[in-house]
Amino acid sequence: MKALFLALAATAALALPAQAEDVTVAVTAIVEHPALDAARDGVKDALAAAGYKEGEGLKFVYQSAQGNPATAAQIARQFVGDAPNVIVPISTPSAQAVVSATRDIPVVFTAVSDPLGAQLVKDMDKPGGNVTGLSDMSPVAAHIDLIKEILPQVKTIGYLYNSGEANSVSLLAALKQAAEPAGIKVVESAATKTAEVQGAARALVGRVDAIYVPTDNTIISALEAAVSVAEEAKLPLFTADTDSVNRGSIAALGFNYYDVGVQTGEVVVRILKGEKPGDIPVTVAKGTDLVVNKKEAEKIGLKLPESVLSRATKVIE
Repeated sequence: MKALFLALAATAALALPAQAEDVTVAVTAIVEHPALDAARDGVKDALAAAGYKEGEGLKFVYQSAQGNPATAAQIARQFVGDAPNVIVPISTPSAQAVVSATRDIPVVFTAVSDPLGAQLVKDMDKPGGNVTGLSDMSPVAAHIDLIKEILPQVKTIGYLYNSGEANSVSLLAALKQAAEPAGIKVVESAATKTAEVQGAARALVGRVDAIYVPTDNTIISALEAAVSVAEEAKLPLFTADTDSVNRGSIAALGFNYYDVGVQTGEVVVRILKGEKPGDIPVTVAKGTDLVVNKKEAEKIGLKLPESVLSRATKVIE
């Protein structure tokens, strides 16, 4: 009888749902700001849409490096030690840290402008190994066209960036290449940490007709410091990040980073279902939004052309 009871108890235990999480997805970003946070949320929602819901078969882990590359490397090592099913690094510095830390755990990076330049993969179409992801390479030629449309007399653009961010260095080269045929000179001003952003912005006053901020995590984290300088000097400030427009940018043509996150999450789902990351091509995120800040433009005495307002995805009044 005792043997029968034990057998029945064992059978019942096997029939109970597992208490441990079935799948772990670990996500990290170099810093917290609206665009990267939106990408993280998009990843999570894409997983939920595919049936991987937090607490119901999914353990979703998130850590921010708070802008510190050394912390990003520490998080990467910790994640590798925890051995999740997939690691999702958001931004170039976090992706570089994670890719350097593992050759075995699947990695799906996102919000990386230049995956080749950052040495995350050797081939966009056939990445091989354990790494794939999404690029958010900015349409810089379209950005030049937009700035010229709003400021027809523009001759110089100030490029505010962190020279230590590989994506910003790649975007600088692309911007110069696009600006030259338009007869526009690009003037650089670097800030290697958020405390230096205001000073770097001030260094451009009197030297440029407009300021341009790329998808640079350091600058965007302290964007209000740059905006205050631009407002005081009556300088139009443009960004590549649409989430920054309601923080004081005049206009931005770029990705909706929640959508970028959703697209990234869909790749993660493919891997969870058995595909190898090295067999999934690295793609450029889809979609671009035009967001303009009419209120900010009026604050510095700038009238936005009707041609821009009429085709904007969103206008901040």
